[in-house]
This record gives sequence, C-alpha cells and structure tokens, in this order.
Amino acid sequence: MRLFCDGSLDYNPLHLDDDYMKNNFGKTNFGGIIMHGMNNFGLITRMLTDWAYPAGAILRRLETRWLKPVKPGDTIQPLGIVKSKQSTQKSRWVLIDVLVRNQNGEHVAAGEAMVEFPISGSIAA
Repeated sequence: MRLFCDGSLDYNPLHLDDDYMKNNFGKTNFGGIIMHGMNNFGLITRMLTDWAYPAGAILRRLETRWLKPVKPGDTIQPLGIVKSKQSTQKSRWVLIDVLVRNQNGEHVAAGEAMVEFPISGSIAA
C-alpha cells in the first residue's frame, strides 16, 4: 500500500497510519488502514485493457463505486460480465458490468464500462 501512496502522492492516514485509524477516525469505524479505492479502479482497468486492446478496442468509459473497504491481507480479483453489444456503421460497442471481489466473495467495488471495438474482427466474450 505504501508504494501506491508514493505513486499517487496520496499520504492520507486512511491508507498509512494504523494507530490513527484504530482510534475511530471520523465516523468510518474501519478499525485500521484501508487500500486506496483507485487501486480497485486500476485492477478493473488492467482487466479490461488486457481483454480489449489486442483486438484494437478502446476503453471509452469506466465508472466505479467503492462498496466495502479493502484491508491489508485481503485478496481481491476483478471480474467483468458483458451485458450488451451494439453495432453502428463505424464501430461496435460493448457494455460491461465490472466488479472486484474479495477472498470471501464479497463485492468491494462495482461499476460499468463501455468499450469500443473496430468494425472488423471479433469480440471475445
């Protein structure tokens, strides 16, 4: 987590100071430090680009919501589910439900992505 703080220049005690967080920081009651929400965003982005970019696609939109804090020791995994496909004369669009799950199967982040594929080629679902 420290490396993400360094990379993002976000040194909020929410992510670094366990003692501060255990002393009931604000009204969060997290009981300790939590991972940056943008780390979830990064995992989702990587999943989408690994899938779409080899086919020449472009990630056009990504919206996410943080549902549950991720704590040190948690194992998280991104997941995407294609929910619709649409074609125009110039391109093809895919709408995807995205989420991040922890080791207990709980959703810690969720959202929606839109990917644009070129008119030629195939869309792997």
